[in-house]
Parts: sequence; structure tokens; C-alpha cells
Amino acid sequence: MSNGAYDETRDLWNRVADDWRRQVGDEGDANRILNSDPVLWAFAGDVKGLTVLDAGCGTGYLSKKLHDRGARVTGIDFSERMIEIARAHHPAIDFRVDACATLRTLTDAHFDLVIANYVLMDTPDLQGTLHAFHRVLKTDGMAVLVFSHPCFPQGRATVSEDGEVIQYGWNFSYFEQRKCVDPPWAHFTSEFIWFHRPLSDYWKAFVAAGFGVVDFEEPRITADRYHLAKTERQLKDCQTCPASVAFKLLKTQHAA
Repeated sequence: MSNGAYDETRDLWNRVADDWRRQVGDEGDANRILNSDPVLWAFAGDVKGLTVLDAGCGTGYLSKKLHDRGARVTGIDFSERMIEIARAHHPAIDFRVDACATLRTLTDAHFDLVIANYVLMDTPDLQGTLHAFHRVLKTDGMAVLVFSHPCFPQGRATVSEDGEVIQYGWNFSYFEQRKCVDPPWAHFTSEFIWFHRPLSDYWKAFVAAGFGVVDFEEPRITADRYHLAKTERQLKDCQTCPASVAFKLLKTQHAA
């Protein structure tokens, strides 16, 4: 991981941390509530009594939910401002400034479960992050990883006025790993940095780090949540736009 990419990405998240708190609040944003959180909780299972790492915890909404379900939670983020906000809102939880690619404040084989919720596309060092997750998990520990769908980047989608046609535009090869910069969205004023990798590269990185894939899902709204959509257009988007992917991994062996 280059120091330049690390510093640039950390500085971005420090700049947008207060806006991010506004975006996700205590419950998560619409995509999480409508689409991916049900899959995350299904993959995580009963967390009561488990030691859980919320890796890339941001302002701490998911850490608080894990804590409320009886988990012993540690939340880490490389953004100092994110951790400052998380500590202010949830003082009972152990929040630390740390990078997913190193987890330098955490000991080996400590956690039953690692959750990274919309984090992997934002880390400059995918391989380092997965090896760090592997290191801090206990034998047969699990990782639940939710991240933006690399095949269908929502920030690069164009939708027809009637919502019937969605097109995804690429100005580079899908198979090329690269840093991407997308324009501000919603109420944000800063551009967003993220890192594109093809889906197969994620899978290969999981295996190289010593994980086996237990389950995989492309989250989408289910009928029991239709009533939570605020508009017909939002409901249709949740039914048709593949915004994310979710993996459940098992620590199966020593990292390669």
C-alpha cells in the first residue's frame, strides 16, 4: 500500500466524516436499510457473546447495533474524525484509530467475527486488509464482507427518465484494477475516491488470504421491506439495481 494512496484516502474520510454521520445516522442509509443490512445480519447470525470487529466502522452505527445485540465490539477506522464522532455518540464501545490493512492495535486470533460493511472498495490495500482480517480471527472465525458491486458502479450509472433503462458506463477496462474518483453525491461536497477491482480479483484475494467462501449474495429488497421504500422509484431501484455484494468467509488455513 503506497503511503500516498493511504494518506489521500484517509484525508478524504476525515473531510466527509461529519457529513457521513448525517448520511448514516443511527440506522444506516436507505441502501443499507432496504437492501444489504438484512443479508449482513443473516450472514452474521446470533452475535450475542461473540468478540466482533467492526472494521472500517465509520461513525459507529453498526458497532452500536452489534453492541445492542450482545456482542463484545471493537470498532476501528483510519479516519481520526470518524472515530472522534463514534466515541462521542457511543462511549461504551471500544473505538480505535487503526487501518484495516494492518490492524496494528489488535492481537492475533482474538475475534470470532469480522464485519467490513462497505469498506473493501475504499481500501487502497485489499490484500493487506484480508491478511489482517485473517490474522486477528480465531481458528474457524468468520468474516462478513459487504461492499459496492464492482460490476455495476452506481455512481457511473445513467437511468432513463421513466426508470426503465439503466446503463453502466466504463471509460477503462473492467478487468483493470485502478483508483477511481467520482463526483460528490447527495449532500456531500467532496469527490469520492474508491478502488475498482473485478469481482474475480476479490474472490482470488479471499482465497490467497486463507479464507473459504461459505455464502454469497447480491442484496436486493425483499417483500417484507417494500413498505419502507419512500417512493415507487426507490422501490423499483431496489428491485432492479444490483448495488452491492455480500460474502460470508471462513478462516480455513494459514494465509498464503
